[in-house]
Amino acid sequence: MASTRKRLEALTAGLSIPEPAPAAAPASNSTAPVPTAPVPTTLPGAAAAVETRFPPAQTSQFAPRTGPGQMLAFRGQMQAVEGELTALRERLHQHDGSTPTRKLDPATIRASRWANRHPASFENAEFAGLKADVEQAGGNVQPILVRPVADEPGQYELVFGHRRHRACLELGIPVLAAIWLDELGDAELFAAMDRENRERADLSPYEQGVMYQRALEEQLFPTQRQLAEKLGVSHTWIRKALTVAQLPSAVLECFRSPLEVQHRHAEQLNAALDKDRRSVLKRAEKVRGQKLAPAAVVARLLGLEAAAKPEKLALLNEGKTVGSCLRAPDGAVTLTLLPGPVSDLPTDVLLKCVAEALQKVKLLG
Repeated sequence: MASTRKRLEALTAGLSIPEPAPAAAPASNSTAPVPTAPVPTTLPGAAAAVETRFPPAQTSQFAPRTGPGQMLAFRGQMQAVEGELTALRERLHQHDGSTPTRKLDPATIRASRWANRHPASFENAEFAGLKADVEQAGGNVQPILVRPVADEPGQYELVFGHRRHRACLELGIPVLAAIWLDELGDAELFAAMDRENRERADLSPYEQGVMYQRALEEQLFPTQRQLAEKLGVSHTWIRKALTVAQLPSAVLECFRSPLEVQHRHAEQLNAALDKDRRSVLKRAEKVRGQKLAPAAVVARLLGLEAAAKPEKLALLNEGKTVGSCLRAPDGAVTLTLLPGPVSDLPTDVLLKCVAEALQKVKLLG
């Protein structure tokens, strides 16, 4: 160490740090000459036009004034930078495998070709409740998932989250989106969309069936078995969903919305169609347009007397009754709100209570 220091001192013996230039003298009427800065010392034997100096390792007023001191200070700065880079790498490693999220303009996001939402999904009380929640929160809390559109910078395709995207689009606010940056083919997109919908349990049997039917018709999956294996579901589940989507349009039009058709309805109607298709379709001509409850529609199409009784449910908020919901056999729904409890409820809370009651009534049908 001592020999290294001596060699550095010998090599830098003729070096010095230039003195800082003096501050400019204040303007005055005096004609006294302005002092100039001293000329820096050059290495012995070097040409006068060539100036060699060590740049200061730091800019504070305590900067070392010798060459070896500046080199040691510079080494200390490099060690500090290396330590900071190591810390940043560790922080970056914590985010390995994560998907970036950001606020996007919903107008830059288009629906997927495999989109499975029926237009009625954006017109019911459930969507109204979701939209109210998004508006109150100032945006969607649960991110949607999108993938960039190839060759169209700044444009995205929806993987899942169609209702959240529509709510933000109609409200005119940015939508929180997770952006899938890795390769994502149509089969993987389809599987991700299906998995998210099944986990949230908010897709109707009809929408689920139409989604599977489209994938089979367009040869995304050649067979029902391959479709089931890719999605990680049973072959029976695929078959049940397809029975709803494959009902004749004349039968589906008997319901107020195809979203009301449940698996049990489809099984009964398909069995009747297999037995006497002509009679079922003939009854459908009379039932269409009557706007009956789902149970009443099925009974009429099967040639049975509709024995459905009026369905009444309480509108509840935190366990307290704020009103009631009554559905007649013909499908008419009557809402009754209690003036006392309702007067203290915010509008969005009341809408949510109504949406929950209507959902229960629909399932009972």
